[in-house]
Amino acid sequence: MTSDKDHLEPLTSTPNEAQAALIVSALKNCGIDAVAEGGLMASFRGETVGEVRVMVWLKDLDHARQALDEYRSAMSGIDWDGVDVGEGE
Repeated sequence: MTSDKDHLEPLTSTPNEAQAALIVSALKNCGIDAVAEGGLMASFRGETVGEVRVMVWLKDLDHARQALDEYRSAMSGIDWDGVDVGEGE
């Protein structure tokens, strides 16, 4: 018999591992266990479009959706033109 802890559900997908890692990190900061899967195929160059899926435990899915919405809202409010990222090389 499996429990909710044993059942992963997809939360979202991204085109690369870096974006998925940012989402996983944001979720972990909210106390939600999350993993990214599919990174090897996402970086594969060919006829197939790859994606990296962010997976969370079923019991955390609603909380994770809310946390993801808050994360996306916070990121959309950043004026990246005004962010000092240092000098280019």
